[in-house]
Amino acid sequence: MSQSIPHQYICIEGNIGAGKTTLCQRLAQDFNCNLVLEEFTDNPFLPHFYKDPARFALPLELFFMTERHKQLEKSLIHQDLFHEFIVADYFFLKTLLFAKNNLKEDEYRLFQRMFFTLANNFPNPDLLIYLHRSPENLLKNIAQRGRQFEAEIQLNYLKALQDIYFEYFRSEVSFPIIILDADRLDFLSNEQDYNEIKTLITRTYQPGVHRIQLIN
Repeated sequence: MSQSIPHQYICIEGNIGAGKTTLCQRLAQDFNCNLVLEEFTDNPFLPHFYKDPARFALPLELFFMTERHKQLEKSLIHQDLFHEFIVADYFFLKTLLFAKNNLKEDEYRLFQRMFFTLANNFPNPDLLIYLHRSPENLLKNIAQRGRQFEAEIQLNYLKALQDIYFEYFRSEVSFPIIILDADRLDFLSNEQDYNEIKTLITRTYQPGVHRIQLIN
């Protein structure tokens, strides 16, 4: 790949079903990068959480936090010298955003203290791309991929997560965040869409939020 990437650590974020992993996998095929994919299927509490959120939210989020920390510590603290940069399909702060949405207030206060202790050594990404899709389209994507444990996901839950992300973005000014309108993008099958996203990551941006809508 001839294009140079001016970022050492790129996170692809988005709501459930936005296409984060798909985009990261495509980028890893074209660039010499260290690919970090969340191993969410290893979480034994996930199927139970969607059936009974109140009971299983805390163990779910604790498991996610410790597993993400272990994975990112390996990739970010002990970097692979054979790869030019890191691309991940999640940002560690996602842990806190989901916990804020899913946990009771007292549980969240405890969780928050643990999170900041673990997050202390992690750098911010040089670039975060948030794949924004409407909750209605997210539900369609979730249904199409056919994961049984996701069958209980409701539209209101996706809307709540979306609100949590945007609330965080409004206050984050320490690194660049691209909110990319992805409702009409097909970066899996449409090469033009995918190539335009590749071009986005070759550019530099000022810290703060940048809203981008690709014309196709």
